[in-house]
Parts: sequence; structure tokens; C-alpha cells
Amino acid sequence: MDGIAGALILGLVIGLSGALAPGPTLVATIRGALAEGWAAGPKVAAGHAALETAVFLAVVAGLGIAAASVGPAVALLGGAALVVFGAMTIRESRTAVLEAAPAGTAGNPYVAGAITSAANPYFWIWWLTIGAGLLLDGLAGGLAVAGAFMIGHWAADFGWFGLVAAATAGGRRVMSVGQYRLVLGACGLFLILFGASYLWRAFA
Repeated sequence: MDGIAGALILGLVIGLSGALAPGPTLVATIRGALAEGWAAGPKVAAGHAALETAVFLAVVAGLGIAAASVGPAVALLGGAALVVFGAMTIRESRTAVLEAAPAGTAGNPYVAGAITSAANPYFWIWWLTIGAGLLLDGLAGGLAVAGAFMIGHWAADFGWFGLVAAATAGGRRVMSVGQYRLVLGACGLFLILFGASYLWRAFA
């Protein structure tokens, strides 16, 4: 990452690619919005961010130091994971829709955000590969750089889930299905290209 501004932008773009992807946390946001309105979006995002804060602190507290000695391996693993996640995102973009069945109870949106994240295996795979690699890269530039990456990442979550919740509560669509699939596909392409740059670093 190139400085605080670069880390912030990278965190925003990478975070958006994850937030946009269909999954249980997005479903929790939509169901929460149907039950209590637009406020469900930030609440779900806050629950999600709380879990990520614990992961971030774990990396800063020691896991990052332990993994620093295997930096090239982390770059290799993270780069490969980015490419795989990017390919999966492009594949999902072909059939992705922004909707969820209103059946069932929404429950507490804070808890829903944390539980749907913790129960999603892709969340842990992402943080043990892509997230760990990016945080290690950020920590190499200082704690402020790593913090900026996380702020950008959370901005994407709060922005997207808040927008989805507000649109759902108002009975509107955030964007057409075609537009949603196009944006999701573009995010997948970005992940592949960024992953390729990480792989290049691992072998350079």
C-alpha cells in the first residue's frame, strides 16, 4: 500500500467488492430493513465490523508479527485467493440478484451482522488469506496505514448496507439487476488484477 490515502482507497474498493457479493449478511440487511427500516443497514454493518475489529486487533497484537517472517508466502497465498475470489465474484455476477425472501424473523440487526459474518466460511477464508496479506502489507508502513485500510473497508460496508436498507425500506431498488451484475463483475475483475499484482510480488 502506498501511504494512508492509498490504503484508504484500497480498503474501500476491496471492501466494496466483498459487501456487494450476495451472502447471508446482505440477506440480513434486507430482512432487517423490512422489519425496522433504513436503520437496520448501519446496525448490521456495525455487527459485521465488530467481528472484523477483533480480527484486526489479533493481527496487530501478534499474528502479524508471527507471519511477517513468511511475507512472500502470505503474498502468494493472498494473491491466489484474490484471483480465486475474483473469479467467483464474476461467476456470481451472472445470476446475482438484490433481493431476499421476507420469511423468518430479522432479529437483532447487530447480532445478525456478527453471526452471519462468523457463520460464513468465506469470511474466515478471506481474512486468513486476502485480509491477512493486506494488513501485513499495511503494517509494514505503520499502524496508521493499516488503520486507514480498515476504515476504508468499513466505509464500504456501512455505505453499501446502509444504501440497501434505505432503498428496501422505501420500496425501491438500489439499482437494476443488470447494473448490479455489471458492478459486481467489475469488482471481480479488480480482485483478479490486484491478485495478479500480489502474485507478481511473490515471485519477483
